[in-house]
Amino acid sequence: MKLNCVVVDDSSIQRMIIAKLVNNHPNLHLVGDFSNAIEAKSCMSIHNVDLIFLDIEMPVISGFDFLDGLKTKPQIIFVTSKAEYAMKAFDYDATDYLQKPIAIDRFNASVKRAVDQYLYKNDNKDDDGEHIFIKSNLKKLKIFTSKIKWIEAFGDYVRVVTEDDSNLVLSTMKSFEADLPGNRFVRVHKSYIINIDKVERFNSKFAEIGPTKIPLSRNKKEDLVKALSID
Repeated sequence: MKLNCVVVDDSSIQRMIIAKLVNNHPNLHLVGDFSNAIEAKSCMSIHNVDLIFLDIEMPVISGFDFLDGLKTKPQIIFVTSKAEYAMKAFDYDATDYLQKPIAIDRFNASVKRAVDQYLYKNDNKDDDGEHIFIKSNLKKLKIFTSKIKWIEAFGDYVRVVTEDDSNLVLSTMKSFEADLPGNRFVRVHKSYIINIDKVERFNSKFAEIGPTKIPLSRNKKEDLVKALSID
């Protein structure tokens, strides 16, 4: 299980340090790192984010002002060089408060707290989450659609790639696509359907999900752009 997270800090050096800690942690997935709140908010409008590592003192929009402008707030770990913000930070129901320079054991303790809170809040929701059933290797499997990364044509089968594993299902792409929620999944190529929540970046030829580049058909790019603009 990994928490999707973003790093927001106007210092490029601090962003690099935190991003490296995130990338090295087994329970975190870095969606993006940003120098200002405006870019971070734009990213969060199209990606599911569970956790924000947030600087407080930033030009134009402070960390607190950024949070005031969010309709729904992920977990927050404040990262700052000044201890005097600690009390106000916890008024924002912060998961934790890290002081720069960040010690790795202190960072890991904060992440553990965030993971524990996430599991506590979501422990009773799994049975109600949106899901589909697939038949693979003579077994019927329950797959939560939020965990699907992409679906790929594979001869007479489709390969369903999730955050945890992949499974081959005897099905056509058209038939499988009909079982998916249309507002989160987009057919971007004759051989690929992707979960737009998992897209990290894209250009005219590829959509990137982690290290994997998914090819985009020329006439399907517009469908992806429209889907990613959904608030």
